[in-house]
This record gives sequence, structure tokens and C-alpha cells, in this order.
Amino acid sequence: MAERRKLVAGNWKMNGLRAALPEVRAMVDGARSLDRVDLAVCPPATLAALVGEALRGSPVALGGQDCHHKAAGAHTGEISAEMWADLGARFVIVGHSERRQFHGETEAIVAAKAVAACRAGLSPIICVGESLQERDAGETLSVVARQLAGSVPDDAARPDTVIAYEPVWAIGTGRTPTLAQVEEVHQAIGRALDARFGAAGRQIRVLYGGSVKPDNAASLLAVAGVDGALVGGASLKAVDFLAIAQACA
Repeated sequence: MAERRKLVAGNWKMNGLRAALPEVRAMVDGARSLDRVDLAVCPPATLAALVGEALRGSPVALGGQDCHHKAAGAHTGEISAEMWADLGARFVIVGHSERRQFHGETEAIVAAKAVAACRAGLSPIICVGESLQERDAGETLSVVARQLAGSVPDDAARPDTVIAYEPVWAIGTGRTPTLAQVEEVHQAIGRALDARFGAAGRQIRVLYGGSVKPDNAASLLAVAGVDGALVGGASLKAVDFLAIAQACA
């Protein structure tokens, strides 16, 4: 089987105004020399159309940070997967720990959103990961296995699906697991996908996320089973985002 291409996706979260558009243009310029890695930027919805225009025809794909599970309807403030696709997005993040923690999203809700993403022709980036309490209790692998079983629908047995392992305690804290811990979880995810989906599961990329920065990207991306990165704060600056992408090459 051919080696999976690395993917580096930037999650801007609730950050970014129109003044950030020069950073997007700089990302586009820098990405043209990176032909061995896939890149995506997931801006806030207020910037999605403008960022999408800046990315059009470039090696950097547009992504959404979340989607509703229905295609349309009376859901004030929500954005459907079809709306993201209409903007030209190729990816959408679902089940991020901040959505699970602060918006009460269950495994069933995350799975429904992943189904919606597939329905709209988008690649879902399905997030899983343990809290510090779960890590300290030795429950990491069981927590991640439960999240995979409940959040990844049968519709996701396709090569454009992406899983992102983000230990909750490492997001935005500057802390990261040891490389051995990262490898342990990624290998477990790979085995679970293989057992459930067979050959299709072996094509699913598994990203690492959680305080990925230019100075630790190379070591993290070299870990067996790590197919790229879901990047938070470091994706807001083109120089940092491109340095992480360069680490894949």
C-alpha cells in the first residue's frame, strides 16, 4: 500500500479578523514549494468566504471548524456541512474536545456530524482524546477506543476520513505527551480502524494535535502512525504553520 500523504490542518478556533488575511496569503505563497504534504486552514465562519477566496486554486484547502448534522432547517446560528461544501471547503472538524466539553456533544452527536460531512462530500476530521484525569488513571486507551467506536460512523470507512488524536490536557497548554505515549495511542487507533474497517481503515490518516509547534513538530511527525498534525495557535502565523508543514517533508 502506498504511503499516506501527511496532512497539516490549522484550527484557528475563535481567532482571526480580516486583518489576518495577509497571513493566509503568505501561507499560500509558502505552500507552493511543499508538494509532499496536504494543507488545510479552518478559519472562523466569519472569515470563511474571504479565506476561501484567498485559497482558491492554491495547495491549501479550506476547512470548517464544526457543522450541524442536518443539511438545512430552523437551526439558528448553525452551519451545515452542505454550506461548507458550497463555500468550497474540503474538510470539517467534528467532535473537537472543546465542543464535547463546553457544548455537551455526545458520541452520537459527533457521529451524526461525521455522517453529515460525508454526505456533503467533505472529509471529516474526527477528534478523540483523553483528559488529564483519564490519563493519570491509566484510562487513555479505553477512552480513545470508546470515542472511536461511538464517534466514527460506518460511513467514515473511506480514505478521505481523518482522525485527530488530541489529548485534552495538551491543547493550548504547551505540554505534550512523550513520543512513546503518542506512538502508543496512534498505534492503538490504527489497530482499531484496521479491525473495524479492514483495508479502508488502513487508509485513514491519523493526526496528532495538542501544542504542536515548529520546535517539536519534526519529532512528533516522525512518530510511527502519525500522519500529520491538527495545529491550533501555531496555525495563526504563516511562518509557524509553514515550518510545521515543512517538518513533514
